[in-house]
Amino acid sequence: MEYRKLGQSDINLSAISFGAWAIGGWQWGGADRQEAIAAIKISFDAGVTSIDTAPAYGQGLSEEIVGEAIKDIPRDQVQIMTKFGLRWDTTKGEFFFSSKNNNGSPIQMHKYAGQKDIIKECEDSLRRLGTDYIDLYQIHWHDNTTPISETMETLLRLQEQGKILEAGVCNYTPAQMEEAEQTISLASNQVPYSMLYRDIESELVPYCIQNKKSIIAYSPLQRGLLTGKIKPGHRFSVGDSRAGVRFYTQQNIQNTNDYLDQLRPMAGEKGVTLAQLVLRWTIDQPGITVALAGARNATQALDNAKAAEVKLSKEDVWFINSKLNELELVFE
Repeated sequence: MEYRKLGQSDINLSAISFGAWAIGGWQWGGADRQEAIAAIKISFDAGVTSIDTAPAYGQGLSEEIVGEAIKDIPRDQVQIMTKFGLRWDTTKGEFFFSSKNNNGSPIQMHKYAGQKDIIKECEDSLRRLGTDYIDLYQIHWHDNTTPISETMETLLRLQEQGKILEAGVCNYTPAQMEEAEQTISLASNQVPYSMLYRDIESELVPYCIQNKKSIIAYSPLQRGLLTGKIKPGHRFSVGDSRAGVRFYTQQNIQNTNDYLDQLRPMAGEKGVTLAQLVLRWTIDQPGITVALAGARNATQALDNAKAAEVKLSKEDVWFINSKLNELELVFE
């Protein structure tokens, strides 16, 4: 496993980090708790020391599972990244979207990052995770109803109290990061990034490189599409939010699979899976510090960890990129 510095902090993250959204079940059609715990444990044994979670993932369930999985691991050997500001239990702030919890009951998601609520959320996360500090505490989404300065001042207070070590953001623009920097030094920005979704390359990547901020890439496998295992005609389970999303139309599934078929010989020659090849490509991209790879069982987790062992030559990267540039997705 490779380990990379988080921003300008003293924290080192595993280049492949465990993304704990799926194990919360929410928007993934459920998950098995014991398999999730096993996935985290085998990831750690394989060198994946960093785990990214959030209260919203299963409405507390993901954090509880992470806490249970790491309880026997020395705390200084694992890096916990979690979030705040995406709420299902209040109508404060900015309405985001309607959803259903793991029991199928309707919930309303709101973005809210007011001072008192952040402090409460932090305490709740510490309790669920079974720890007394969080390595990286991140705002989940920008809240238009709360001044960025108020949110960042609260993070600074939590940092001074030792409850969080570093502050980060998710889904922030460079302008929002600059505003936040007037109050606190940010370590990172967590954003969606994959072979199929590269919007950050134009502005955010140059900004983060210039200002020495880490980019934590989420959904690098485009929620499973870049594994090559989702074929045209695939039916997602009830509660799986991928159904109907623009990347998962039958046409885009087909076009993506046609692209991946061109990479299969390379993966075969290297003795790796398509997912491992894609993850390696991702963490080799300029500005990308780590890639979050989700897993709902031990087999998936171990496969993800092995992606760090893949070696890509300049010729390999040229071939991957040349074929990628020919890929066309249809977004109506």
